[in-house]
Amino acid sequence: MMHAVLIVGAGPVGLVMAAELARHHVRCRIIDTLQKPLPYCRALSTTTRTLEVFEDMGILQKAVDAGIWLSGRRVAYAGGPARDYPEQSGDFPYSHTYLNIPQPETERILTEHLSALGIEVERGLTLKGLTQDDDAVSVLLESSDGKMEETQFPYVIGCDGAHSFVRKAAGIDFEGEMMPFEFMLADVKIDWQLPSGYSFQSIHPAINTPPDFLVAVPLPEPGRYRVSMLAPTADMTSELGTDHGIQSERPAPGLDVFQKKANDLMGEPARLSALRWSSIFRISMRLATSYQAGNVFIAGDAAHIHPPTGGQGMNTGIQDAYNLAWKLALVLKKKSPQSLLESYTLERRAEAENVIERTIRATMNTGPAGFKSDRLADSQLLVSYRSSSWVHPIGDQAWTSDLRPGDRAPDCAGLRQQRIGYPFRLFYLLKGTAHVLLFDLRDPTPHCPDELHALVRDLRSEFGEEIGLYLRIIAITSKPQQLNVHTVSDITWVFDPDESFARAYSSQNKASWLIRPDGYISWCHVGYNSQDLLPYLRKVFISDMST
Repeated sequence: MMHAVLIVGAGPVGLVMAAELARHHVRCRIIDTLQKPLPYCRALSTTTRTLEVFEDMGILQKAVDAGIWLSGRRVAYAGGPARDYPEQSGDFPYSHTYLNIPQPETERILTEHLSALGIEVERGLTLKGLTQDDDAVSVLLESSDGKMEETQFPYVIGCDGAHSFVRKAAGIDFEGEMMPFEFMLADVKIDWQLPSGYSFQSIHPAINTPPDFLVAVPLPEPGRYRVSMLAPTADMTSELGTDHGIQSERPAPGLDVFQKKANDLMGEPARLSALRWSSIFRISMRLATSYQAGNVFIAGDAAHIHPPTGGQGMNTGIQDAYNLAWKLALVLKKKSPQSLLESYTLERRAEAENVIERTIRATMNTGPAGFKSDRLADSQLLVSYRSSSWVHPIGDQAWTSDLRPGDRAPDCAGLRQQRIGYPFRLFYLLKGTAHVLLFDLRDPTPHCPDELHALVRDLRSEFGEEIGLYLRIIAITSKPQQLNVHTVSDITWVFDPDESFARAYSSQNKASWLIRPDGYISWCHVGYNSQDLLPYLRKVFISDMST
């Protein structure tokens, strides 16, 4: 049986893509040129939104165990005294903005998760050729021992980094430019008086040139940090290497180079030691003109690259994978039209534009509080697809909630079900691979069960008996005593004694919400009349009546 998808690249983005496709019961292969993962801690910060994705995937606890929460930062500006800025938890789902996990650990967790789903990364396998026609994508693969394999796939996804072979073979332009200066990275121990979980930023502003800086970000191992800083000017003239990322072709800076810069910039005694690895690296700002060419897609650094300020790179790529996988699965199963795949570029490219603009601004604008990143925006909880043509705009004048189609569906706590002795969160109910239709029955009438039963009947008639595999219905009520909840099959009844759902959603009685598998609202309405819902569902799902 032919695999449905080939994923090229086994970094975090490719691994999430493969795992999500497998969770949606899509057969795929994932290959990588490298015989083993790189040891470098390139991506480190894991955002709140990525942690929500990991929770849905079932790997959140492993990620938390492997990381360290960023609990604050110490900033020294323009040679002045350092100031501490503790992390404020606010309303973040996981208490803090970031969990720092070294990329090798993230890849280990994802690889083990993928293996448990029955898929192994095929290492030492390089994509050497790619062409496509209306029927399939043809690829030429070369193994490390020189053996060649010609095969075909319905779809190919390039998660193969900034210098993506897939992107180039698909003829997708990658527009942008490289920053005119270079940086240094190192994994070292630092002996100093810095609170656990704190990062350190020392910034020396300059006129008509980038600020000199040193940033040390804590790693899970006690006393160990990943440090970054500008490279010495003398190193910036090398023509070796590439325009983005770690420059493995270049000689690595020694510990003495980092210690000298630390002495100049830190403003407090700090001894660096136990250098694990170091490298020169470059930064470019580039964005693919499209994320799709026929049946070929790109994701992660293959589609967008930008400054690392705010820790957005890997996380943005993981959101790419989370956005595409469920759509591709529905199309492959012939449950959704091919045109649904067009929404991937529409939604994710616009977000990458925002990330590039925001990270450039944060990198070039500093102040006494350090690099001026937007903490809430960097959490990626504000990502919205309101402008997408694949979410249904509000047309109901009676709608009162600030939430709109395209927004992330928020969580809430304190929900209950009959015969379950403990409360649970809404995200517990939303987990899985199906769309979820939520009904707020805060003040239900005796006719509600009959009306919902009629809706279920209409959905089955329109989309077939299997619709329950792709669309689940949840009714939330604070007054279960007013309903006979056993009269309606195929509906999950949830009780909300404290009306926490109504508060989280600013919801009103009889409000309806359709949540996509990636946790975004795609349709909402007051009431549950199928005449408003069915036209939108006919766009997303293939109706049995049309076949």
